Amino acid sequence: MIARLDYLKSLGVDAIWLSPFYKSPNKDGGYDVADPRDVDPKFGNLLDAKCLIEEAHRRELRVIFDIVPNHFSTEHLWFKEALASPKGSVARSRFHFYDGRGESGEIPPNNWNSIFGGPAWTRLTEVDGSKGQWYLHLFDSTQADLNWDNLDVRDDFEKTLRFWLDLGVDGFRIDVAHGLAKETILQDHPDPEGLTRALRLDVSDMRQEDRERLLSDVPFFDREGVHEIYRSWRKIFDSYSGGRISVAEAWVHPSSRAARYVRSDELHQIFNFDFLIAPWDAEFLVAAIKRTLSEVGSVDAPPTWVLSNHDSPRLVTRLGGGDLGERKARAFALLTHALPGGIYIFQGEELALVDGALPDSARQDPVFFRTNGKDKGRDGARIPLPWESAVNFGFSTGTPWLPIPKDWEDKTVAQQSINESSSLALYKKSLEIRSLHPALKKSSNYNIEWINAPKGVIGIKRAPGFLLIANTNVEEISVEIGEGAELLLASNSEVVVKVGRAVVAGHTTCWLNLPK
Repeated sequence: MIARLDYLKSLGVDAIWLSPFYKSPNKDGGYDVADPRDVDPKFGNLLDAKCLIEEAHRRELRVIFDIVPNHFSTEHLWFKEALASPKGSVARSRFHFYDGRGESGEIPPNNWNSIFGGPAWTRLTEVDGSKGQWYLHLFDSTQADLNWDNLDVRDDFEKTLRFWLDLGVDGFRIDVAHGLAKETILQDHPDPEGLTRALRLDVSDMRQEDRERLLSDVPFFDREGVHEIYRSWRKIFDSYSGGRISVAEAWVHPSSRAARYVRSDELHQIFNFDFLIAPWDAEFLVAAIKRTLSEVGSVDAPPTWVLSNHDSPRLVTRLGGGDLGERKARAFALLTHALPGGIYIFQGEELALVDGALPDSARQDPVFFRTNGKDKGRDGARIPLPWESAVNFGFSTGTPWLPIPKDWEDKTVAQQSINESSSLALYKKSLEIRSLHPALKKSSNYNIEWINAPKGVIGIKRAPGFLLIANTNVEEISVEIGEGAELLLASNSEVVVKVGRAVVAGHTTCWLNLPK
């Protein structure tokens, strides 16, 4: 990481979010944390973590760590203590341990499913060898959900926050931020299979009204109790100098509930996931942008945009793959980079990487195993970056944790760095303009002006002097732009600016400078 900081600086980002690097058996990419206040030896040690923060700060890059408050690894000392302790003990009260139902407790306490597939409960074998209680895990069976009604849990996480803040970290991305409070935990859900499908977006054959109904009341997500927790965390963040920040990963429904997480006394940002599942479609995108700006604006919070992440298909893959998928992805990126608020770029997005093909023997995602291979999981989006034409593409002299496809030779950072028409070059240029243009650079002005545009076209003005045209159609379009407009940047070369008009090719976004 430290060796690649100059690359990140040259890309034009101003902060880095690291996925978990804490001690972990790595059953779920590090999100199964065994010690949240130490570095896993395979990544380095605490001195390395401090050095990373210092070297990033020297380059004026901020560092955000990933904190995982919903669950601990079953390798955590607390869980091991719970296994060795009797029913009703203090050790077990830190998690969700319950007796089973049925004559001998053979039926789980409720019918909830794991988001990763299969049941959300695993039964213990007690110290004496008998079948015992069940514990809750909304994700993998190695990720035991924590009981946030327990003061030990609250105190321990506040200790973790202060530990890393004292080391100099600039903030946290909060995993499953909407999942900490559980209510009516012993009640069955009327449609657990449908709920799981809706939560995992496996809804191609589900009626919209059924999905809306299922997501409107999830017994283990987005409960009122989470907000008390984040109000206490906000006091900790505010007690440190330097503007420490927090960003919530919270899939909530309806989306208007997201604003509750970023009220002035809670968290600072919440990921807007509309774009993470969005088609390249003007009508959908305009509605999503308007909705997001309105919702976070209601609590005076900044919007936060994301096109890809480690839990979802890569952007190019999601938009169809191949040359057409990459063309749409470039246009989508320019649209996003022109919006007010913050943008998060997933590693490799700037290289237009696709989900890499993997043999099943290389897969590591628990989703793959818990669904018996029906769902291939998220590994394809998590393959390491191809840095250069070298052994393992310069990522490692050892064996990469996931194999890097051999056909990524033309996608390497080194190759794209010398290609002015590459995806990397486009990202660098757009982020540079974003940081310098008076209409786009950092400000608290989240207002945009919509201009009349043909069907399938998005037109946005931002003051002073910026105009965006995004054509989601196959065919080129001609848009009136007024006299004196100059082309700043386009997602491909097929944009022609004439007197008073711009001709924009299909699946293309362009930025224009307007006369003052």
